[in-house]
Amino acid sequence: MFEYIFFNAALRDKFIQYVEQRGVACAASDDPLGLVVAIPEDLPDDVFDDLEQYHDMLENEQARLSRMEGDLKSLASFRFKLPDGQSRMLPMQTEMANRLLGSFSLAEIQGLFEDVARCTLNPSEERLCKLIKAQDKSD
Repeated sequence: MFEYIFFNAALRDKFIQYVEQRGVACAASDDPLGLVVAIPEDLPDDVFDDLEQYHDMLENEQARLSRMEGDLKSLASFRFKLPDGQSRMLPMQTEMANRLLGSFSLAEIQGLFEDVARCTLNPSEERLCKLIKAQDKSD
């Protein structure tokens, strides 16, 4: 599932209505970081592109509303996959996201988050020295 995060219930509801008007099933949930809408990953490219464009427009609307309300919080996010293939989004402060993007490619950042998720969900008790030794033997 692809997940979209919202910080305003009205904008989330607009997105859900837009998704459903296109005949796409979705699931809404509340997350400690925001309001999440999940859609299937196996959509035709044109439908997915249309939903992405609409979401981008709603993000711009959220930014405009935040400025009007004097909200100085600014978040960015990175999408990555869990070991079972589920998609997740990690929101973070824009400044930190920009620092990451200044040093790493988007693919490298997503790979890092996927590695962290894999190690967290499937912890290994092997010590680093054993992993290095095993790697040296394979080279």
